[in-house]
Amino acid sequence: MAFSFSLAKTPSIYCGVGTLCEITGWLFNLKAQSVMLVTGSKSLRQTGKLNLVEEFITKSGASYKLVKSDGEPTVERVDDITERFFGTGIDAVISVGGGSVIDLGKAVSAMLPYGNSVMDHLEGVGKGFAHPGGTLPYLAIPTTSGTGGEVSKNAVLSRVGPAGFKKSLRHDNFVPSAVILDGDLLTSADASVTAACGMDAFTQLLEPYFSTAASPMTDAIVWSGLEHLIPNLLPACGDGAHDPSVRLQMAYAALCSGIGLANAGLGIVHGLAGPIGGKHPIPHGVICGTLIASAQRQNWDALKQRAPEHPTIHRMARVGRMMPGGFDLKDDYAAVDHFTEVLENWVEMLGIPRLGCFDIKDSDLDLIVQESSNRHNPIELTDSEIRSLLERRC
Repeated sequence: MAFSFSLAKTPSIYCGVGTLCEITGWLFNLKAQSVMLVTGSKSLRQTGKLNLVEEFITKSGASYKLVKSDGEPTVERVDDITERFFGTGIDAVISVGGGSVIDLGKAVSAMLPYGNSVMDHLEGVGKGFAHPGGTLPYLAIPTTSGTGGEVSKNAVLSRVGPAGFKKSLRHDNFVPSAVILDGDLLTSADASVTAACGMDAFTQLLEPYFSTAASPMTDAIVWSGLEHLIPNLLPACGDGAHDPSVRLQMAYAALCSGIGLANAGLGIVHGLAGPIGGKHPIPHGVICGTLIASAQRQNWDALKQRAPEHPTIHRMARVGRMMPGGFDLKDDYAAVDHFTEVLENWVEMLGIPRLGCFDIKDSDLDLIVQESSNRHNPIELTDSEIRSLLERRC
């Protein structure tokens, strides 16, 4: 069968326990003198890892300026940092933290060379100017395993409120220059954060695998991610939480999810995450985690009713056979049923909050549906079907 596809560039990847030391060589090769270090508000310091990061930066001969991220990155925060540090001689940016920290550092590395507002370039809500594409060298070091932002070409920024939004600053050149996945950095996240991030990564593996834009290359990458995530998600939230090898496998899966989404797109869950996150202060991982099983149920019902021979059914069945207890299921429909049921059980077992916990009401759903996107979903869902999947998680 003939096929064609393109693959977005990927960064240099240093993966393994103890790879944090690669900071020194990366900076030394750049001959960087002044570095911006972006971290979360307190967790890195509390774990004692901030001192280690500082030590590796200092060994390279560079000095650093510390910037803290608090919550999901906003337009205002990016503009504030850009204004403060524009023209101050920053040579490179390093982010150490969760997905929000990674996205903040990515946006800042893209805006510091120019000094203008990020609103000039933000998709759908900005002035519509094309970003020139120049960035500072950027090293992404995730401490959670969820968004895959360490290998994607966009930074998701938000403004929360009635006229709020969650939109991307995007360019092929925004893929980080390098990534460090160090299992020793990944053991500090608590169970609720691990669960939400893990379900986010799971969503970002499933949606590219079921995507209408999937290719043999993305299939191979996301399948590898699924092979590492499925056996490790529950242990990472439980008795394996402090095992660097378990955490590293989750981080690898999240990285695969980032490559998958960058090249094959996403489905209805992410088509809903933007309008929900822009108007309600809900962490992205929670949105994905709370919706993925309901979306799978809705997609499966729609496929059975309108496209009973759809090739995505076989893909869903393959995942079902990988889920615990599904190996011996020969019939595709039985395997998809199993996959859907186990996924629903995991959402409950992991205690992923419902949308109603964040004050989303039935009266909010019509606007969310109106602003949602079906792009790359395996089957186009009707507005009533999208509303139904939301209602199940309110």
